[in-house]
Amino acid sequence: MTLGDWVRESKYKIDAYGLRKGARSAAFDFWGGAARRFCHNLGLDTHGTPIYERDWDVLVLLDTCRIDALETVSDEFDFLPSSVPSFTSLGSTSWEWMHDNFTDEYRDEIAQTAYVTANPHTRRFGDEFPMSPDAFGLLDEVWEYEWDDDLSGNPPRPVTDRAISVARERDPERLIVHYMQPHAPYPALEEFAPEAARILANDDDRAIWDLLQAGQLPRSAAWSAYLENLRWVLEEVELLLSNMDADTLVVSSDHGEAFGEWGLYGHYRHVPIPVLKNVPWVELSATDSGEYEPAVEAKSVDVTDDDVEQRLSALGYK
Repeated sequence: MTLGDWVRESKYKIDAYGLRKGARSAAFDFWGGAARRFCHNLGLDTHGTPIYERDWDVLVLLDTCRIDALETVSDEFDFLPSSVPSFTSLGSTSWEWMHDNFTDEYRDEIAQTAYVTANPHTRRFGDEFPMSPDAFGLLDEVWEYEWDDDLSGNPPRPVTDRAISVARERDPERLIVHYMQPHAPYPALEEFAPEAARILANDDDRAIWDLLQAGQLPRSAAWSAYLENLRWVLEEVELLLSNMDADTLVVSSDHGEAFGEWGLYGHYRHVPIPVLKNVPWVELSATDSGEYEPAVEAKSVDVTDDDVEQRLSALGYK
């Protein structure tokens, strides 16, 4: 966001929320942008471990999943430990994670990787990112053909279906399964904060973080809705564990999510605070029982650059 963008956005927020709340939200935006530039210019955002330096057969990414969130729901899922091991990600956003993990240094490993994903940032391959789409053994962009306009995102089940099909039919050396949950939008927000949910439904330009910054949404309500998204996707992970074969299946994330820590909400590129850079690293194994039959097949659809930008915007990227 440039200074001009920030000024225009600030004016919109003051008009929408009133002077006090609008200025409060704009101040948080300014601080987030300043933190991003400061950390990047000083090289503070360069620490982390490439995923290809770790041992895994299947890497399951739960986008924005925090360690403490996974521990909060761990007693509800038998495969999760109560104390969740951590891993330092290369990125504090999906853009940064993809840009810094998929590099020429790991070209051979990437060529043996099947990547099944609901994250629209993969459209950057061959453009802003070092790798081109054909560098992967398989790139299955589920977000292209299973986008749900009502949800303003991708439900997790199509990703599960495609991951199981790819594992069975292609038996790749490595498989990355990238879910968008627990990332916003939060369908359960209406249960915990109906007025905030109404505002978001009627204003495409607003993100959940704007309401948190302006004080129009309690953190506790947003956190509860976030945990519901996490439970939703963990049920899919449970299905994966019994329907593919993997000696080492890792449940992790590309980055975390800030709910007010360090004065930040959401996730900013190049900002290396612990809640964004420290992610889960839960090592499991999977065995294919053959009981589940996937229903979703890959499709070829025409997705324009405008479509991509609209989908990223719906996910809170501006």
